[in-house]
Amino acid sequence: MAPDLRSYLAPRARLVGRGFLVGGALGALAVIGLFAYSGSVGFANRKAFAVGALFFGLALLGWSGSIMAGRGLENLQYYLDTNSSWTEEDSRRAMARIGGAGFGWMVGVTVATQVALLLA
Repeated sequence: MAPDLRSYLAPRARLVGRGFLVGGALGALAVIGLFAYSGSVGFANRKAFAVGALFFGLALLGWSGSIMAGRGLENLQYYLDTNSSWTEEDSRRAMARIGGAGFGWMVGVTVATQVALLLA
């Protein structure tokens, strides 16, 4: 029996979507703050977008690292008896949130920059 696609995708979409919304708001605030600091829309756009891209890229790297080395790290913790609650699933979930936030940040920066250019 095939799993219901909606019940499979909905929690994952909510997880990434929440990160996207938070990142979008933070990206727009970053543009506003950097514009207030520098007085240049271009400066604000470049710096804020770079921060969002950094979050997005690190999340992609962390997510793939979680998948590649996750089971090995879980087994290592078991055999070393470290009593850590780190799991591969938790790591993937965290990286999905950070990646969604980074992508949302970049979109928020883009939208806020266009609004700033229209108002200027």
